[in-house]
Amino acid sequence: ETRSFALICDDPDAPSGTWVHWLLYNLSAEAAELGAGVPRLPELPAGARQGINDTGDLGYGGPCPPAGKPHRYFFRLHALDASLNLPPGVSRAELEQAMVGHVLAVGTLMGTYERRRR
Repeated sequence: ETRSFALICDDPDAPSGTWVHWLLYNLSAEAAELGAGVPRLPELPAGARQGINDTGDLGYGGPCPPAGKPHRYFFRLHALDASLNLPPGVSRAELEQAMVGHVLAVGTLMGTYERRRR
């Protein structure tokens, strides 16, 4: 029943609170992988769209925690029963609101990253 996927990547350990690193939505239900170097375009060639991360940019913004304890980075992939009627450049709140009632399942991958003190 999956029609599209939405991906939210965030860091709940950021000093200012949960930091959004990536919003990707309307990813095709047939997609099996994301290649390295996804371009920072509002809309990707296959029709997926990207939202605004917490640096104010489109696309993925990689990890950059302050020196100290490791940060957790959560990648949550939402299987949706519809494509979302959203333009490129939405916020996390707008994406989550549009997903209400459409989420079939969620998968989560968590990785850690730490900047070493010098």
